[in-house]
This record gives sequence, C-alpha cells and structure tokens, in this order.
Amino acid sequence: MNAKSLALIAVLALGSAAFAQNNDPGPKQDVKNAGSDTQHAATDTGHGISHGTQKAYHKTTSGTKTGYHKTVNGTKTGYHKTTTATRNVGRRVEDKPTVPNP
Repeated sequence: MNAKSLALIAVLALGSAAFAQNNDPGPKQDVKNAGSDTQHAATDTGHGISHGTQKAYHKTTSGTKTGYHKTVNGTKTGYHKTTTATRNVGRRVEDKPTVPNP
C-alpha cells in the first residue's frame, strides 16, 4: 500500500465516524427541537386566534351599521306614512280628495 491509499482510507474512516455522530443528536437535542416546535405551534395558534377575533369584530361592526341604517330608514318611512294618514283623516271628514304619499 502506498501513502495515498492509506491516507484515503484514514480520511474515509474518520469521515464516516463523524457522520455517524451527527445522525443521532441525542435526547438533549430532541428536547430542544420539541421546545422549538411547541413555540412555533403556539405562535401560529396565536396568529390564527388574532385573525379570527379581528374578523368577528369587523363583522359585528358591519352588522351594527346595517341595523342602524335599516332602523333609520324604517323610522323615516313610518313618519311619512303617519303624516300622510293624519292629513288624509281631516280630508275624509270634510269629503275632500286624499293626498298621495310623498
């Protein structure tokens, strides 16, 4: 055997030993990885909850505004119908023609 072959065999033997050590990180690294995974999962969950809360808030705001506008519209309609009916009551008593709705 020449020196080059011996050096190549030594490098391959040491390299495979180092590779074998990296494949098994051990229980300490497993615990670190589990902690990191848990942290990422908690962060993702927090973001999801935040997004859902904001969406619910905006839907509630939109529904409240819609209800407000419908109430205003209904109140105006009721006012106009009451006014017209009140005017027409006096006309009916005097046998005059009724006034159409505005």
